[in-house]
Amino acid sequence: MQHLYYVVTLVIRSQCDGHELLIARRADEKSMGGTWQLISGRVEPNEIAWKAALREMWEETSLKPTEFYRLSTLTSYYLPSRDSLFTAPMFCAIVEEDAEVQINAEHSAFEWVKIEDAQTRLMWPSDHQALEEVRSIVLGNGLAKPYMRIQL
Repeated sequence: MQHLYYVVTLVIRSQCDGHELLIARRADEKSMGGTWQLISGRVEPNEIAWKAALREMWEETSLKPTEFYRLSTLTSYYLPSRDSLFTAPMFCAIVEEDAEVQINAEHSAFEWVKIEDAQTRLMWPSDHQALEEVRSIVLGNGLAKPYMRIQL
């Protein structure tokens, strides 16, 4: 069995009526094509995970965060067709409210969804857990927030 590492980032922006989460629709010809997902990607050999998250976010959306946080939530899954175990630390990136998304060829569309509605758009249990962590700690100024922040 092969063990592969990747990263997942919840990209958040503030709006006058609350916060929104960025989701991107995978291009049809890609793995899990047509599904709506968080921003994610593979960690390159010898790459630091949080730097991989920033790189993937830039490559897939052209966004740069104003604030960046590690989450305690990890995601992992086994893919039988490749006999591979995928493991990913999860991150939260806060971007400017008027930040312009420019998706790359990995995606066919993007959408900003209200945080309150995002749960219904996320398909993986770890995504739900990470969203709750973002809501309660990062956006809710929980006790752990200063310890989760990564200085850019």
